[in-house]
Amino acid sequence: MAEKRKISLVVADVDGTLVTEQKVLTPRAQAAVLQLRKAGIRFAVTSGRPPAGMAMLFDPLELDTPIAGFNGGLVIRRDFTIVEQKTVPEDVAAKAIDLIRSHGLDVWAYRGNDWLVAKADAPHVAHEAWTVKFSPKIVTDVAEQLDLVSKIVGVSDDLDKVQRCEADARAVFGQRATANRSQPYYLDVTNKDANKGAVVEFLSRHLGVPVAEIATIGDMPTDVPMFKRSGFSIAMGNASDQVKGQASVATDSYNDEGFAKAMERFILGSLD
Repeated sequence: MAEKRKISLVVADVDGTLVTEQKVLTPRAQAAVLQLRKAGIRFAVTSGRPPAGMAMLFDPLELDTPIAGFNGGLVIRRDFTIVEQKTVPEDVAAKAIDLIRSHGLDVWAYRGNDWLVAKADAPHVAHEAWTVKFSPKIVTDVAEQLDLVSKIVGVSDDLDKVQRCEADARAVFGQRATANRSQPYYLDVTNKDANKGAVVEFLSRHLGVPVAEIATIGDMPTDVPMFKRSGFSIAMGNASDQVKGQASVATDSYNDEGFAKAMERFILGSLD
């Protein structure tokens, strides 16, 4: 039997966690979330995706909590009204674009509700549009308007380049911005306070839930800050050993119902 613990809120990452590799929310995952609600446990999502890119989850999961996109850079309600916004300073955004380009990566920018790209046929654009269910706005230069930018993304299938760019971005920006790979091929540059640890703290305040009663689940290094802020944390089976080492427990892969199994075993199972 699972160890008894009081959990009042579960906060889940989306890609690599809540949905499968094919970006599918399985019936079992959906049922697990609805079972949480029946047990009096609230459920929230956070992701590097734009908030609009999580809209397909609102109805199936009956979400009634704030939705934290851009790893907390933009928090909205279901009706897309903004609860909280943390933008990248304009000079940091400009430097991030220059740095990303110097490493040979493509650049995307997210400004307000717009996703800005220079070329529709650039790597990962079509796949991202399919994933988030909305299309980018094609612009001559993503660096033209850098006010109200929530996230700058460097994109490449040369994963070593992305890793080197991440290290250089952290060295250049220090405490002025957060630079993390949300996927091996994506480097996200966000406001210094836009991270999933801050999302946990925000939800704790906003919903009146002690952090000790919050469980988190994810698969990437961007999820580790929320692991560290929550009372209980679950790493997906597809996570790296480093990420698993930062979590309380690990579950199965996102392609083997890892999310649903984690809810059933570690959260709902602890209520028996």
